[in-house]
Amino acid sequence: MYDRHARTVHRYAARRAGVQVADDVMAETFLVAFEKRGAFDTDQVDARPWLLGIATTLLRKHARLEAKAWRALVAADAATILAADPMAALGDTLDAAAAVRRIAGAVRRLRDGDRDALLLYAWGDLDYEGVAGALGIPIGTVRSRLNRARTKLRAAFDAGDARHEEVDRGRVDAVAPGAR
Repeated sequence: MYDRHARTVHRYAARRAGVQVADDVMAETFLVAFEKRGAFDTDQVDARPWLLGIATTLLRKHARLEAKAWRALVAADAATILAADPMAALGDTLDAAAAVRRIAGAVRRLRDGDRDALLLYAWGDLDYEGVAGALGIPIGTVRSRLNRARTKLRAAFDAGDARHEEVDRGRVDAVAPGAR
Protein backbone atom coordinates (compact mmCIF):
# COMPACT_ATOMS: atom_id res chain seq x y z
CA MET A 1 0.00 0.00 0.00
CA TYR A 2 2.83 2.39 0.88
CA ASP A 3 4.64 1.86 -2.41
CA ARG A 4 1.44 2.39 -4.39
CA HIS A 5 0.14 5.52 -2.62
CA ALA A 6 3.01 7.31 -0.82
CA ARG A 7 3.73 9.70 -3.71
CA THR A 8 0.05 10.65 -4.04
CA VAL A 9 -0.31 11.34 -0.30
CA HIS A 10 2.94 13.33 -0.26
CA ARG A 11 2.01 15.39 -3.34
CA TYR A 12 -1.42 16.22 -1.85
CA ALA A 13 0.08 17.23 1.51
CA ALA A 14 2.86 19.25 -0.14
CA ARG A 15 0.37 21.27 -2.17
CA ARG A 16 -1.61 22.04 0.95
CA ALA A 17 1.16 22.69 3.45
CA GLY A 18 4.60 22.61 1.83
CA VAL A 19 7.22 19.90 1.34
CA GLN A 20 8.59 19.85 4.89
CA VAL A 21 5.16 19.36 6.42
CA ALA A 22 4.27 16.85 3.70
CA ASP A 23 7.10 14.55 4.76
CA ASP A 24 5.69 14.36 8.28
CA VAL A 25 2.07 14.12 7.16
CA MET A 26 2.85 11.30 4.74
CA ALA A 27 4.71 9.30 7.37
CA GLU A 28 2.02 9.88 9.98
CA THR A 29 -0.73 9.02 7.46
CA PHE A 30 0.72 5.56 6.94
CA LEU A 31 1.30 5.13 10.67
CA VAL A 32 -2.36 5.95 11.36
CA ALA A 33 -3.43 3.71 8.47
CA PHE A 34 -1.43 0.84 9.95
CA GLU A 35 -2.88 1.42 13.41
CA LYS A 36 -6.43 1.59 12.00
CA ARG A 37 -6.01 -1.11 9.36
CA GLY A 38 -8.94 -3.01 10.86
CA ALA A 39 -11.23 -0.10 9.99
CA PHE A 40 -10.34 -0.21 6.28
CA ASP A 41 -13.08 -1.70 4.13
CA THR A 42 -11.27 -4.42 2.18
CA ASP A 43 -14.10 -4.43 -0.38
CA GLN A 44 -12.80 -1.06 -1.59
CA VAL A 45 -10.71 -1.32 -4.75
CA ASP A 46 -8.68 1.83 -4.04
CA ALA A 47 -7.19 2.81 -0.67
CA ARG A 48 -6.44 6.34 -1.92
CA PRO A 49 -9.65 7.99 -0.61
CA TRP A 50 -9.12 6.43 2.82
CA LEU A 51 -5.47 7.51 2.96
CA LEU A 52 -6.21 11.04 1.72
CA GLY A 53 -8.98 11.30 4.31
CA ILE A 54 -6.43 10.47 7.02
CA ALA A 55 -3.98 12.99 5.51
CA THR A 56 -6.69 15.68 5.45
CA THR A 57 -7.38 15.15 9.15
CA LEU A 58 -3.67 15.37 9.94
CA LEU A 59 -3.31 18.55 7.84
CA ARG A 60 -6.16 20.17 9.77
CA LYS A 61 -4.44 19.26 13.04
CA HIS A 62 -1.17 20.70 11.75
CA ALA A 63 -2.88 23.93 10.65
CA ARG A 64 -4.48 24.37 14.09
CA LEU A 65 -1.14 23.85 15.85
CA GLU A 66 0.65 26.18 13.43
CA ALA A 67 -1.99 28.90 13.89
CA LYS A 68 -1.72 28.60 17.66
CA ALA A 69 2.07 28.88 17.52
CA TRP A 70 1.85 31.84 15.13
CA ARG A 71 -0.58 33.70 17.41
CA ALA A 72 1.76 33.15 20.35
CA LEU A 73 4.73 34.38 18.34
CA VAL A 74 2.89 37.48 17.16
CA ALA A 75 1.69 38.26 20.66
CA ALA A 76 5.22 37.89 22.01
CA ASP A 77 6.96 40.19 19.60
CA ALA A 78 4.83 41.72 16.82
CA ALA A 79 7.19 44.65 16.22
CA THR A 80 10.17 42.37 15.62
CA ILE A 81 8.23 40.24 13.17
CA LEU A 82 7.15 43.27 11.15
CA ALA A 83 10.66 44.70 11.10
CA ALA A 84 12.14 41.36 10.02
CA ASP A 85 10.47 41.47 6.60
CA PRO A 86 10.28 45.06 5.35
CA MET A 87 9.79 43.90 1.74
CA ALA A 88 6.48 42.28 2.67
CA ALA A 89 5.18 45.72 3.61
CA LEU A 90 5.88 46.97 0.08
CA GLY A 91 3.50 44.43 -1.41
CA ASP A 92 3.83 42.49 -4.57
CA THR A 93 2.97 44.43 -7.69
CA LEU A 94 2.92 41.51 -10.09
CA ASP A 95 -0.57 40.77 -11.38
CA ALA A 96 -0.09 37.00 -11.26
CA ALA A 97 1.10 37.09 -7.66
CA ALA A 98 -1.85 39.27 -6.69
CA ALA A 99 -4.27 36.81 -8.30
CA VAL A 100 -2.66 33.88 -6.52
CA ARG A 101 -2.88 35.68 -3.18
CA ARG A 102 -6.51 36.56 -3.81
CA ILE A 103 -7.44 32.98 -4.67
CA ALA A 104 -5.33 31.54 -1.84
CA GLY A 105 -7.08 33.89 0.57
CA ALA A 106 -10.45 32.84 -0.77
CA VAL A 107 -9.51 29.18 -0.36
CA ARG A 108 -8.42 29.84 3.24
CA ARG A 109 -11.76 31.54 3.97
CA LEU A 110 -13.79 28.56 2.75
CA ARG A 111 -15.45 26.40 5.38
CA ASP A 112 -13.21 23.48 6.36
CA GLY A 113 -15.50 20.93 4.70
CA ASP A 114 -15.75 22.93 1.47
CA ARG A 115 -11.98 23.48 1.34
CA ASP A 116 -11.22 19.82 2.05
CA ALA A 117 -13.63 18.63 -0.66
CA LEU A 118 -12.17 21.09 -3.19
CA LEU A 119 -8.55 20.22 -2.47
CA LEU A 120 -9.17 16.47 -2.42
CA TYR A 121 -10.89 16.83 -5.79
CA ALA A 122 -8.31 19.18 -7.32
CA TRP A 123 -5.04 18.09 -5.73
CA GLY A 124 -5.90 14.62 -4.49
CA ASP A 125 -7.12 13.74 -7.98
CA LEU A 126 -10.20 12.02 -6.54
CA ASP A 127 -13.57 11.81 -8.22
CA TYR A 128 -16.77 12.68 -6.32
CA GLU A 129 -17.05 9.14 -4.97
CA GLY A 130 -13.43 9.22 -3.80
CA VAL A 131 -13.90 12.56 -2.05
CA ALA A 132 -17.04 11.20 -0.39
CA GLY A 133 -15.10 8.16 0.81
CA ALA A 134 -12.17 10.24 2.06
CA LEU A 135 -14.42 12.54 4.07
CA GLY A 136 -17.03 9.97 5.05
CA ILE A 137 -19.91 11.96 3.56
CA PRO A 138 -22.56 11.30 0.88
CA ILE A 139 -21.79 12.15 -2.77
CA GLY A 140 -24.60 14.74 -2.76
CA THR A 141 -22.81 16.58 0.04
CA VAL A 142 -19.59 16.51 -1.99
CA ARG A 143 -21.41 18.08 -4.94
CA SER A 144 -22.90 20.78 -2.71
CA ARG A 145 -19.54 21.56 -1.11
CA LEU A 146 -17.73 21.72 -4.44
CA ASN A 147 -20.42 23.95 -5.94
CA ARG A 148 -20.29 26.28 -2.93
CA ALA A 149 -16.47 26.40 -3.05
CA ARG A 150 -16.38 27.11 -6.79
CA THR A 151 -18.99 29.84 -6.45
CA LYS A 152 -17.03 31.58 -3.69
CA LEU A 153 -13.74 31.29 -5.55
CA ARG A 154 -15.28 32.61 -8.76
CA ALA A 155 -16.75 35.58 -6.85
CA ALA A 156 -13.39 36.35 -5.24
CA PHE A 157 -11.60 36.16 -8.57
CA ASP A 158 -14.23 38.24 -10.38
CA ALA A 159 -14.14 40.90 -7.64
CA GLY A 160 -10.37 41.12 -8.03
CA ASP A 161 -10.64 41.39 -11.81
CA ALA A 162 -13.10 44.28 -11.49
CA ARG A 163 -10.72 46.16 -9.17
CA HIS A 164 -7.82 45.40 -11.53
CA GLU A 165 -9.70 46.76 -14.56
CA GLU A 166 -10.49 50.00 -12.69
CA VAL A 167 -6.81 50.45 -11.81
CA ASP A 168 -5.69 49.72 -15.38
CA ARG A 169 -8.23 52.13 -16.83
CA GLY A 170 -7.05 54.79 -14.38
CA ARG A 171 -3.42 54.25 -15.36
CA VAL A 172 -4.14 54.45 -19.07
CA ASP A 173 -6.18 57.63 -18.63
CA ALA A 174 -3.49 59.20 -16.46
CA VAL A 175 -0.64 58.33 -18.81
CA ALA A 176 -2.34 59.06 -22.11
CA PRO A 177 -5.41 61.26 -21.65
CA GLY A 178 -7.98 60.65 -24.32
CA ALA A 179 -6.29 57.45 -25.53
CA ARG A 180 -8.53 54.37 -25.78
